This record gives sequence, structure tokens and C-alpha cells, in this order.
Amino acid sequence: MFAEIREIPSAINRLIESSETAIIEAANELRSGDPLIIATIARGSSDHAAAYLKYAIELSAGIPVASMGPSIASIYGGKIRFENAASISISQSGKSPDIVQMTEAAGQGGALTIAITNVANSLLSDVSAHTIDIQAGLEKSVAATKTFVTSIVAGLLLIAHWQSDQKLLEAIKRLPDQAKNAIDCDWNKLCNHMKNKESLFILGRGPAMAIANEAALKFKETCQIHAQAYSSAEVMHGPKSIVDVGFPVLALASRDASEKSVLEVADSLSVQGADMFITSDKAKFDQQLPFVASGHALTDPLLLILCYYNFIEKLARLKGLNPDEPPHLKKVTETV
Repeated sequence: MFAEIREIPSAINRLIESSETAIIEAANELRSGDPLIIATIARGSSDHAAAYLKYAIELSAGIPVASMGPSIASIYGGKIRFENAASISISQSGKSPDIVQMTEAAGQGGALTIAITNVANSLLSDVSAHTIDIQAGLEKSVAATKTFVTSIVAGLLLIAHWQSDQKLLEAIKRLPDQAKNAIDCDWNKLCNHMKNKESLFILGRGPAMAIANEAALKFKETCQIHAQAYSSAEVMHGPKSIVDVGFPVLALASRDASEKSVLEVADSLSVQGADMFITSDKAKFDQQLPFVASGHALTDPLLLILCYYNFIEKLARLKGLNPDEPPHLKKVTETV
């Protein structure tokens, strides 16, 4: 995991340089087809990547995005109408039966099917109209890092070409260098604080909500710590009740229109007694964590996970755990 985190900048470069033709072809068909809705098909970290792209598509293209339950096809044998729709399936291995079957069903229902995967000649590719190879290279650690980041970058490139968004394309080209700086961000004070903790909340909003979900998964996978991700709005509707003195909260604020609302909630929970850590330099009462600003609202949240990966790998080892081989898990999970 340590090595693979540091390979992420070069993996992003490979993706930008090697998959452009396939991405442009898929983007051109999206533009000509002019879908009224996008469906995403994914599980685990890939589903968090899909959630990130949901926000990015809705913000940039103004088209609603819905997450499909893969079991609709694989277990229930359901058939769904996908006229005037497109689907984006995300899978590291491209061979989980439920993802493949739901993608096939989407195509049969009329959708333009696009696969984002690390295995270009996979079963998922066979049932998709377009395949985008994320170019992450071999990933051995059970915890996905390279594949999560490059799946999102692939999706952002698809959106940028689809929407002819030059500013987003330029922001994506800056990501490899920014990623190097983000990996070097020092979150040691959070690492030391969480060494003996058993649970925490992680807050986000917009695309950063997807990052919060991914971070919560990694706490469970690598550190055996229970983490619950919440929208900074949703946490105020009940969950804040259990936040007492010393309860740890990580707020993933990004440089977009949501930052102000995340700050307000974080400061409120700090006053309530939470041990609050936040990725913003505008907080009043919270412990600030270093971050790298990307200069674009749709790429800024992605850099937060790179700061986080460096931290969570260190925390696992500080707790005497092996982040590469968490108990009861394997690298490729195939569900029906």
C-alpha cells in the first residue's frame, strides 16, 4: 500500500497519455446520444468513485445520476428500461458477476454502456459499448488506492471531453504534480490522536462526501476502526446526538461552494466537545490539517484522499497492523 500510494501520480499520467482516444470516443457518443439520465453500476471503493462522478456529472452536465442496485439483474432477474440513458460501470477487475450482469441488462434495456476498469479485456468490457482502461497497473494491496483515484480521473476526463470543458481538462493535467504534494501532507497529529480510538465520524459534502465514504471504508479495512461517513448537513439530523467531549470527527472540506457549510457544522461540533480535525485554513475552533488546493472545484476533493491515504497507512502500522493484508478480506471480491 505504501508503494502503491506513491505510484498514483505516475498512474494518473499514464491514464491521461494512454486512454485519451477511448475516452474521446465514449464522450463523443455521449454528446451525440444526449442522454436524459446516467446510471452508475459499482460496489465498494468503485461505488464511492461512482458517487464522486455523480456529483461531477450533475454539477457540470445538469443530468441526474442514479446508482443502480446490481442485484436487480443478478439475483432478481429484473429488466429495466434504459431508453435515452447511459450507464457507467466501475470495477477494478471487471469480472464481478453482479456488475457484469447489471451492465449487460442496461445495454439490453437501451443504455449506452461505458466501463471504467483496470482490466481492459475483462468480462465487463465484453458487455460494454466502450471501455476506459484506467492504466493503474498491478495493485497488490487489498485496500484500493491507485485504482480508486484513477477511476475518478477517468470519469472526470470523460466528463471534460463530453462537455468540452477546457478548464476541467487543464485542471486534470495539473493533478499528477499536485498529487505528489498531497501525498507528502503531514497528518501525524491525527495519526497520534486516533491510535487508541475505536470510532469516529467523517464529514463531507458534494464530491467530498464520496471521499468521506472511501475514507470510512479504509478506516475499517486497514485499521479495524469503525468510521461512519455523513454529509455535514445530514449529521445535524440526529447523529450529532452522540458527539460528546473527546469524540473524534474528521471533516473533509474542499475548496468549493460547500466549504462554508462544512466549516459551520465543524465549528458547531467543536463547541459541542468533539475533537475536530478539518482540511481547511478557515476554521475557528478546529485542528487544521494540511491539504493541497487544486484550483478547480471538481478536482479539489480528490486530492484529499491522497493526503488521507498517506495517513491511514501510517496509522495501521502504528497500531501494529498490516494494511496490505487485512483480516477476512481478499483483493478481488466477486458478488452475485
